[in-house]
Amino acid sequence: MARWLGIVVSGREARVVDADVRKNEPIEILADDSWPLPNTDRSEGYNFLYQRVVNYAREHKIERVIVKESAVSGRGGARKSNLLSAELRGVVIAACASVCHTDVLAKAAISKTFGDRKVDEYLEDEDFWKDEISGKALRAGSREAAMILLATRGKDGAA
Repeated sequence: MARWLGIVVSGREARVVDADVRKNEPIEILADDSWPLPNTDRSEGYNFLYQRVVNYAREHKIERVIVKESAVSGRGGARKSNLLSAELRGVVIAACASVCHTDVLAKAAISKTFGDRKVDEYLEDEDFWKDEISGKALRAGSREAAMILLATRGKDGAA
């Protein structure tokens, strides 16, 4: 069993998919969760989420984490919400890296290296998801976190 986490950070939460990832089999979804940033002082909230990520990764013996990279806005200039999401993404990446091998993967890179379609086409394709996952149900909003696992398996590390 190769236990991996796929994490997508946006706004004030981390969307987390915990899965058994094997090279030539559907990934088995073990958990699909959202970890919101608490409504406290931002530094206290970051510390809380950092500890939550570290504790989860250790307790569940996570071997690898793939975090979706920040995307460049096509509208020019980063808004405060983009910057705050990037701060939270940095907290999550640091927490993961303190426990196990952690990669950051851009959505654009997935489109170039996985299959022959754009990522959004895969995210909307019900038949694709029926073939590629097993185990617990995956929320539609968590497909992007699972997609970064699918795009990474087989490249290296999956059993």
